[in-house]
Amino acid sequence: MSDATDATDARGVGQMRQAILDRVLRTAVEKADAPGQLRFTERQLYYEMCRVLQPWHRAPRRAQFTSAPALTYDAYRATLLRHGPESVPGLLPPAVPATRRAAGRHTPEADLFDYGLPRLLVCESDDIAAMLRANGVPMESACPVYGASELPLDPGVLRMLALAEHGTVYLLHDASARGLTFPARFARSVDVPEGVRVVPLGLRPRQAGALHLVHGRGPAYAAVPAHGPAPFVVGGTSAGAGAAAGPGLGFALSRREREWLRRGRFVELAAVNPASLIRTVHRLVREVRPPRSQLTELRQVRRAGFLSWPTA
Repeated sequence: MSDATDATDARGVGQMRQAILDRVLRTAVEKADAPGQLRFTERQLYYEMCRVLQPWHRAPRRAQFTSAPALTYDAYRATLLRHGPESVPGLLPPAVPATRRAAGRHTPEADLFDYGLPRLLVCESDDIAAMLRANGVPMESACPVYGASELPLDPGVLRMLALAEHGTVYLLHDASARGLTFPARFARSVDVPEGVRVVPLGLRPRQAGALHLVHGRGPAYAAVPAHGPAPFVVGGTSAGAGAAAGPGLGFALSRREREWLRRGRFVELAAVNPASLIRTVHRLVREVRPPRSQLTELRQVRRAGFLSWPTA
């Protein structure tokens, strides 16, 4: 009799948990879609569910920390599959890496590469690149968006960057030990024309902490770099404040950031709210300066040439 009762109780608890997660999923879809008709990835929706369950993102930015996931990814996927991914408005399918080939071969226009291209964005994550494209970033900011799997860039695209005055390649990467190496990996894989700037935008651990993003945890590291990547100019030294003549050391990682990385922690770009990520990318690739803060730390971050991310 007790075994039957225990089984009934367990089913009741399981059904209640499913009902709660179903409601959390619906709320997360609304937040990921806000302010309306945005496209977002499965991992972005997962992090929205974590924020609904644990709204640490509302805490003051001066208290820098990241938080552990409030929900396992398996539990999230089970909830999503129970509803059916195709029934979630705005949800993008996972990006499928195409056969590795040079990018920029999507149009038959013969004179496409005869014009200057002032800026271009390359994302470490193919899913984030697809999400930004789906939300109109290339058209609205006149900035083509590529994922890392689409490298190397077509020589014609590189020629367009060289034709533009102050052509710039912006890089978006995760806040992780590997993510901080993305600018160096990009420089090794792409023959960037002389005079073109390469500007890493983030994410860095301190920025993730200010936004109270959800972190993951991988294998611990015996050592991590003491510095993050710096903006640089290929073959020149005159690309503005903070720009070096080649890939090199940029901002110094604080002791807290290094310890955070050493423990194997990381934050994906997908952990940033979709609307916030889109607004930040638009502002940064257009080089629109935010209002100057009175906080010394934020002034130092801006002088170093790295982004400050919005709170919402």
